[in-house]
Amino acid sequence: MLRPPGKWYPVGAGRFQAATASPQDGPGPSHRRRWLTAITLVIMLGGAAAGCGGPPPPRTAARLCGQAGWPQTPVEGGAYIVQNDEWNSTAAECITTDGHAQFTVASSAIREPASGDPGGYPSIYSGCSAGVCTAGNKMPIRVSRLKPGMITSSWVTTQPPDGAYDVAYDIWFNRAPATSGAPDGGELMIWLAHRGGSQIAPGGAPVAHVAIGGYAFTIWLWTSAAGQHRISYVMDHPVRSVRDFDVSGVAADAARRGYLSATSYLLNVQAGFEIWQGGRGLGTESFSLSVGP
Repeated sequence: MLRPPGKWYPVGAGRFQAATASPQDGPGPSHRRRWLTAITLVIMLGGAAAGCGGPPPPRTAARLCGQAGWPQTPVEGGAYIVQNDEWNSTAAECITTDGHAQFTVASSAIREPASGDPGGYPSIYSGCSAGVCTAGNKMPIRVSRLKPGMITSSWVTTQPPDGAYDVAYDIWFNRAPATSGAPDGGELMIWLAHRGGSQIAPGGAPVAHVAIGGYAFTIWLWTSAAGQHRISYVMDHPVRSVRDFDVSGVAADAARRGYLSATSYLLNVQAGFEIWQGGRGLGTESFSLSVGP
């Protein structure tokens, strides 16, 4: 399936805050692959926020509707951010979170052709994305430093029996530790599961098979005219949850195969659902990401 990549990044003023700030709506219907020009300042602010004393902010429940630009809110004391990125649809679609590291697709009228791009990608993340950094995150990380077991994640999901969607990590890379434009170091997706027929598949074509951390994957590769890669590791046997999943082991394998440059930097790790059709009831019951030395 030679589908070009989607998922864009917004541009707008007033987005220079760490995850401990109040919930923010996006600046309008701008797109995911554009980044704020002062992301370096954002990374500095994120680190500063992590070092501040005092009690953690209270957990706040939120309802985020994708048509309102790019709504997002910090959860788990700012350690993560939940965001609703409905970048390719104007249909009604909302997610809810109780302020812990979880969220649920409360409603969704998204209906996009399975042969094209999904309507959106509601997710939770750690790191810096679209100019907003989570508190205490340890990214960016140079790809040459990545090794098996360095970055691990536990993720428990709810997957309804109907609809068309995938359940996937989305990991972004850049050639420099900060960027004034779109990330230029590639995108790595790790699909835990997908539903909706054979057309629900990554962009590009399958190129290899590999086993990492006890899971078997089919590797898909899409390469832009500029030579940037979108790499997708699709689990051969779908799962609803993972525990201490070796995120950096997958990234290191992609680098070993030449799909990621050793001198580029990992900016963030997201976990969510690309939704083509429906999606109501999809949920992240719990999520965590750990970064070791």
